[in-house]
Amino acid sequence: MNAQFRALDLEEVRKSISKLDKFVGPSGSPRRRYRTIWISDIHLGTRGCNDRMLIDFLDHVDSDTLYLVGDIIDGWRMKKRYYWPERHNAIVRRIMKRAKRGTEVVYIPGNHDEMFRQYAGMNFGGVQIRRSAVHVTADGRRLLVLHGDEFDAVVMAHRWLAFAGDAAYEFLMKLNVVVNAVRRRFDLPYWSLSKHAKHKVKNAVEFISRFEEAVAHEAKTRRVDGVVCGHIHTAEERRFGDIVYYNDGDWVEGCTALVEHFDGRMEILHWADEIAARTPKHHLRAVA
Repeated sequence: MNAQFRALDLEEVRKSISKLDKFVGPSGSPRRRYRTIWISDIHLGTRGCNDRMLIDFLDHVDSDTLYLVGDIIDGWRMKKRYYWPERHNAIVRRIMKRAKRGTEVVYIPGNHDEMFRQYAGMNFGGVQIRRSAVHVTADGRRLLVLHGDEFDAVVMAHRWLAFAGDAAYEFLMKLNVVVNAVRRRFDLPYWSLSKHAKHKVKNAVEFISRFEEAVAHEAKTRRVDGVVCGHIHTAEERRFGDIVYYNDGDWVEGCTALVEHFDGRMEILHWADEIAARTPKHHLRAVA
């Protein structure tokens, strides 16, 4: 009888620990809960994807709703060469697990994963596929959610140039991996070479500004209060008159996410900075 009671007590302890684990991330930091999370431009299937950092993010945050705002899987690159490490499976499993346990997951394919657009309106394992969506925040604002490639004149009008640009960008991403491998050896935090280059090149800055204006104009045309998009790998919050423009960034260069707090307040999370703030220097190389 005593042995039976000890077995029951042990089971209760295990259940308690299991419940506790849900509130603590792998680093020991409390898991944060948000009303909504937006992430995009993960580019699974490429070496440029910061998969370790994204896994760390997913293991430290939760939300009622998760928007996947396009370019989650990079179909363009996978047509040329196959690359799919176990960490990319781990990311997919984490997303599917959220959908299974009740998180509303909305997937809005982009231009790199456009093969999934034909399934718009369907539901796969709890993941809703949409061409676009309108999200209502806790404080009553209506936000148009779309990937954004619709407003990229290069992608729409000169598809061959988009593929050429993608090849050049792939080279820059490979260089970015090498640069950060060296930085890890010296216990330096993650730094994006390509992001730095974009901010230094005048034409890139002008393109980003025109893109943001075009997306904000579309939001005004659709009579919503704001817009959330991805596509250009530049996290941003800007106001154009009555319209608020949000870009959730990417998980190749900036490693950022857009989140909505339960009072409707919006915030851009820079996850590389979050890791650097809580990780001792000699452990940075294991995460970045």
